[in-house]
Amino acid sequence: MSASAAASTVTTYLRPIDRDGLMAFAEKGRNNPNARGTNVVRTLCEGQYRTLSYVGDHTPVVVDEPLHLFGENTAPAPGEIVLAALGGCLAVGITAVATWKKVRLSHLELRLEGDIGNPAAWGAGGAEKLPQDMGFQEIRVFVTIEGEGSRAELDEIVQHANYFSPVANTMRNPIPFKIALAA
Repeated sequence: MSASAAASTVTTYLRPIDRDGLMAFAEKGRNNPNARGTNVVRTLCEGQYRTLSYVGDHTPVVVDEPLHLFGENTAPAPGEIVLAALGGCLAVGITAVATWKKVRLSHLELRLEGDIGNPAAWGAGGAEKLPQDMGFQEIRVFVTIEGEGSRAELDEIVQHANYFSPVANTMRNPIPFKIALAA
């Protein structure tokens, strides 16, 4: 994490979010702390390992596997998409916390690394592994942040956002997971 060396050299800031809207959203959460929403994604396999995931009215998110895993390498791999989701969620949280604390940011960048292996070959005859021994075994996030505030203040914003990140907490905490054939 780095803080700006001299705040007086900052001439532009990142595009701000609506602080009043954020405060109203936060009040709504305080008034109904058990509120939940549902995210829906529809994933369609094109062939081999290439899939298109449709989210609302957006362009589909394309996922593939690299050549060494028998994909076509036309798009990021599923694990990379997971890291992208985590990075996006943490960036949203850092931006929200900075906005809440009235700290303007001039630069925010996250580098995510995750150690993952596939010796089980997706369960297709590879090594016998337990679920807890598969998937990411360690994730590292390196945040470069610049803006108003000291390094300690910027670090506190990052740590606070991490603590409350829905995606980070999904990854850290076991959740009920169900899979079944569609009706």
